[in-house]
Amino acid sequence: MPAPFHIRRLAPDETGAIAALADVLLDCVAGGASVSFMADTTRDEAEGFWRRQVEAGDGRAILVAEDADGIFGVVQVIPAGAPNQPHRADIAKMLVHRRARRRGVGEALMRAAEAEAKAMGKSVLVLDTVTGEAGERLYARVGWTRVGVIPDYALLPDGRMCATTYFYKALA
Repeated sequence: MPAPFHIRRLAPDETGAIAALADVLLDCVAGGASVSFMADTTRDEAEGFWRRQVEAGDGRAILVAEDADGIFGVVQVIPAGAPNQPHRADIAKMLVHRRARRRGVGEALMRAAEAEAKAMGKSVLVLDTVTGEAGERLYARVGWTRVGVIPDYALLPDGRMCATTYFYKALA
């Protein structure tokens, strides 16, 4: 039986989590995930990215999944910055370390992100994911609406092109 885990929101000044978040990012990139980073991403680059996210000060929520061994999953709820979109947020960097896959972590992170978005007063969420990969199946399974696909939108970590599928969810 898999070890239990919990999900929590990082405190705005919780910079001690940056190394663990970088570990998750680097593991996902090494596993082939198209999450804005290439195969040659360094630890310094990954930590710099997470430092900027943690210190952004833009109202984002960074939710982490952790167990007795530490943080192994993350998702962000990022409020839209445009004045005409105070009701909207983006879901970004939903990542689960390979050591913790197939435990329901992705679904738990998405449910927590949706609840957090509601608490933030958001009613429309948007995200994108690599077409044909596990994320696309997860988002459909948890009730997100597929909007469409953009071919050759991004690169996989090895440099190959990949299509991206956009989803949205209206929160009740």
